[in-house]
Amino acid sequence: MHKLNLCLLLCFILACPVAAQESFSSERHDFTLETLATGLEHPWSIEFLPDGRILLAERAGILSILDPKTASLKRIKGLPSIRARGQGGLLDIALDPDYANNSTIYISYSGPDQSSFGTEVARARLLDDRLADLRIIFRLAPKTRGGRHFGSRLLFGDDGTLFITTGDRGDRPRSQDLADHAGSLIRINPDGSVPGDNPFTDRAGVKPEIYTYGNRNIQGIAMHPRTREIWTVEHGPQGGDELNLMRPGVNYGWPVITYGKNYGIGTSIGEGTEKAGMRQPVHYWVPSIAISSLLFYSGDMFPGWRDNAFVSSLLYGQLARLEIKDNKVVKEERLLNGAVGRVREVEQGPDGLLYIITDERNGRLIRLKPAVD
Repeated sequence: MHKLNLCLLLCFILACPVAAQESFSSERHDFTLETLATGLEHPWSIEFLPDGRILLAERAGILSILDPKTASLKRIKGLPSIRARGQGGLLDIALDPDYANNSTIYISYSGPDQSSFGTEVARARLLDDRLADLRIIFRLAPKTRGGRHFGSRLLFGDDGTLFITTGDRGDRPRSQDLADHAGSLIRINPDGSVPGDNPFTDRAGVKPEIYTYGNRNIQGIAMHPRTREIWTVEHGPQGGDELNLMRPGVNYGWPVITYGKNYGIGTSIGEGTEKAGMRQPVHYWVPSIAISSLLFYSGDMFPGWRDNAFVSSLLYGQLARLEIKDNKVVKEERLLNGAVGRVREVEQGPDGLLYIITDERNGRLIRLKPAVD
C-alpha cells in the first residue's frame, strides 16, 4: 500500500471525537460539531446500518464500514468495476427496504465501457466484509467520455421502486432527449425491470426508465416525511441551483430554461427563465451555492427543525435550512458558512442527530449535536 494511503487509513481508523467542540447558533437550535473520522478521500455518501454502524463511500472507489463506537474501519471487497475520473467514482449507497431480512444494498458509481463510462447501479448482499451476488440493474445509455454530471443519488419510494438521479454528462441537449437516460430522474424496480406505471412506457423510441427529464445534474433526492412526496435539488451552472417537487412525465426545462448563466462569461443559457410546458423550480439559488444533497429532518433531537429541508453546499460550505409550507419555501437560513469546508452530504442518523461529510482530500465525518447549556 502506498505510504500516503496507509497514513490516511490509519488516521481514519484511529479517529476520535475532537476534544474541543465548536458551538454554532441558529434561529431554532444551537448546536455543536463533533468529528468522528478524518482522512477520508473525497467521501461521497454515508448510510446507516440497523446496528448503528455506518457504510461510507469514497469517490476513489472505496466502500467501508465504520463502527463509531470503536472508530474501527472495515473495507468491503467485491465491488464492480469503477472508473474514478473527474466527478465520477463510487457515489451513493442505499439499503434495501427489507435489508434486515435480505442484507441487500445498492450502490451507484461511474461504470466503464471500453473508452466511455456512465452512471450504473448495482445491488448485492453485504456479507461481513464483502459483497456477494452482485448484479448491475441499471446502466445509463449511451455512455460517453466526459467526466462531469453523473447525478447518482438513490432513493426508495413507498411502493418499493428505486429512484436514480442522473446528470446531463456535460452535454446539455441530452436532457431534452427522451431516447437518452442522461439528464433525467430514473425509476425502476429493485430487480432493474421497468414499473408499468412509468410515464413513458407506451411511447416508442423513449427510454422507459425515465420518470422526469430536463434535469441538469440532480445531486440530492429525499421524500417528505409527512406528505411522502419526492423532492430533488439540482446543481445549476453559474447560478440557478434548484429545489424541485418531482412529478411523473414533467419536463423541468434544462437547458431551454434556467436561472443560471454560462460559467465565466455570465451570458444567458437557452431561451430565458420560463416557457410553457416546462416546470418552474419551487426555489432557486442565485448565485449558486453548489448544492450536493437533500434531507428532510424527522427526528426528535432538534424538534424545531422537524420537517425542515436541509441542503448541503460545496461552494460556501453551508447547510441551507428551508422551512416549507404548502410546497413553498417560506424561510431559508444558512448554517456553518465554511466552518468545515465543502459539505458533500447531510444525513440523519438513527439517533436523531445530523451527520455530514466533507468533500476534501482529507475529508471528515462530522456529527451535529444540540448544544448543552
